[in-house]
Amino acid sequence: MITRFLTASAALALSAGVAQADYSLTILHTNDFHARFEPISKYDSGCSAEDNGEGKCFGGTARLVTAIKDARARSNNSILVDGGDQFQGTLFYTYYKGKLAAEMMNKLGYDGMTVGNHEFDDGPEVLRGFMDAIEFPILMSNADVSGEPQLAGKLMKSTVIERGGEKLGMIGLTPQDTDELASPGPNIIFTDPVDAVQSEVDRLTEEGVTKIIVLSHSGYGVDQRVAAETTGVDVIVGGHSNTLLGEMEGAEGPYPTMVNGVAIVSAYAYGKFLGELNVTFDDEGVVTSASGAPLIMDAAVAEDTPTVERIAEAAKPLDEIRNKVVAQTDQAIGGDRAVCRAEECTMGNLIADAMLARVKEQGIQIAIQNGGGIRASIDAGEVTMGEVLTVLPFQNTLSTFQVSGETMMAALENGVSQVEEGGGRFPQVAGMKFAFDAAAEPGARVSEVFVMEADQWVPLDPAKTYGVVSNNYVRNGGDGYKMFQNAENAYDFGPDLADVTAEYLATHAPYAPYTDGRISRK
Repeated sequence: MITRFLTASAALALSAGVAQADYSLTILHTNDFHARFEPISKYDSGCSAEDNGEGKCFGGTARLVTAIKDARARSNNSILVDGGDQFQGTLFYTYYKGKLAAEMMNKLGYDGMTVGNHEFDDGPEVLRGFMDAIEFPILMSNADVSGEPQLAGKLMKSTVIERGGEKLGMIGLTPQDTDELASPGPNIIFTDPVDAVQSEVDRLTEEGVTKIIVLSHSGYGVDQRVAAETTGVDVIVGGHSNTLLGEMEGAEGPYPTMVNGVAIVSAYAYGKFLGELNVTFDDEGVVTSASGAPLIMDAAVAEDTPTVERIAEAAKPLDEIRNKVVAQTDQAIGGDRAVCRAEECTMGNLIADAMLARVKEQGIQIAIQNGGGIRASIDAGEVTMGEVLTVLPFQNTLSTFQVSGETMMAALENGVSQVEEGGGRFPQVAGMKFAFDAAAEPGARVSEVFVMEADQWVPLDPAKTYGVVSNNYVRNGGDGYKMFQNAENAYDFGPDLADVTAEYLATHAPYAPYTDGRISRK
């Protein structure tokens, strides 16, 4: 039976007849797993069995099984939660949708999860199927789902679980702009996270719940805002921005980050880390101490053999597709999230160049790819189709259309409007070059825009009509590109972007990644 921890002072207080007792809880957490059931390389993409055997790989569900078991053994009072985005990212999701994620999360014994934006990639129906398969609550407070038949009455804003003789309130958060980031359909209304959280905190507090954990797929910046502008929240388990917190290289802040007495934690992404937060509450439910760290899931963590075997079985239908070698590159092609959402990156140039080359003869002059659609890097050597699909997992198709130069300028302004937040709308381009000033106000950051015409750079003409190629997600308004929704002569049913990129790589093998200054910062 799980019991509370009692400090010496609390024990003395109890003996004196004063009912005070500290309550300690270990919060184990993951976020942004993105169907990385198998181990990953240092580039967050696939890792070969040979490299895994040599200790060069990270993560994978089989390592999490071991790590979570060990962490639970260190604490007699723990929970396991997830900050969203289990969906999308590898062929496992393409093939199984949410079924394998549900199976593995049930196996790991999760106690709660928030809805990430990618849980809506295939609409409410696939999310509902996932919800029906999992054995724990999935939550989303900042949305009205009453008009969506698949979710109404099923998707809760918050829940209460009991652990160690105490009630724990959990509240879910998803990005307010999920309607731009995914495909939730027209029936869900997303709302402000602060108001949503405070409303649920107030309701839970009235029910006598004093220990409240927010599972937030909203990003590190929004998490700090929620902590600062609400009362009654104790812990925020983050996601969405793939933020690493702690004392290791690449960390963006301390673990936990304390704001207004709230402990904020996040554990990067892709199962590379398991977050472990040890938090103590006083008798009033106030956090008195919070410490811990994200634990690296490297070769020192043994893989659970039955889980390895189950995932190998699940991978069999995928092997023929992903093991096909499509090209060769002598250098790594960089698709790092922090780079491709802030500046010109080699993977962005590859994809944009491939898009433009495919349709240039149709009178298309400009290619634009959202940085958020670039999900991994590719290491040097043989390039497999599986690696390409890990970079471009969304099954987006090529879209061609026509817009004015004025609309194109608005698109670029949208693209750089969230650069300081690492927004996925950042534009990777071809057939165009531009400069931007991140210190300027959003909407007035872009300058020096040129389009390639007859092998010369010509200034963008606001009144001229340009042929553009993008992916169908962006063309239909994703990532804030609503200015493209009413484009002329739009055709959204071109070939799969991953296939286009693979064919371009094959044509240019061995491919030499590069940047050429097409995007510059002032």
